[in-house]
Amino acid sequence: MTIFLLGLLAFLGVHSTGLFAPQWRQAQRQSLGEGRWKALYSLASLASLGLMVWGFSIARADPVVLWVPPRGIRHMVIAGMLPVFVLLAASGGKGRIRQWVGHPMSLAIAIWALLHLLADGRLAPTLLFAGFLAWAAILVFVRRARDRNANVQHRAAGFAPDALALAAGTLVWALFLFFGHEWLIGVRPLG
Repeated sequence: MTIFLLGLLAFLGVHSTGLFAPQWRQAQRQSLGEGRWKALYSLASLASLGLMVWGFSIARADPVVLWVPPRGIRHMVIAGMLPVFVLLAASGGKGRIRQWVGHPMSLAIAIWALLHLLADGRLAPTLLFAGFLAWAAILVFVRRARDRNANVQHRAAGFAPDALALAAGTLVWALFLFFGHEWLIGVRPLG
């Protein structure tokens, strides 16, 4: 469990530099140069992700059950993941979804984590999803506050980007539901 927690904290910490230390991050980018900063950031992200995955696989081999999810929760998670994939698809666009939400990827991570937190009562997944939920919720609130303080307006380019996000998100959701989740995670959402 220690390896997993170190990996989780390192991963969330690396991805929180812009959130909690934006001046330090900017100073490092300028000092190292954009290319070296991105290389070091990517290396730290991959190393912490590897540590987290390795530790999670160890913890998963000897699970500690905290609670048993209620029957039928799987269906709620499956349905709830559709907007997650749509939000992820909308995060790179300039549609109304981005205008309304502001930071769709952060909200998608928060919803993903909440849904999976409800669906798995084992200790390691609970820590994983609770950690990501707390991090993403803070991210959403801080980014929205920064947008308000800087008077940032997310302009929409019409409904075409939203239609594309809806189509792409739905397609990837279906592919992940029927094939990807089992292949990547080892769990079949449909049983």
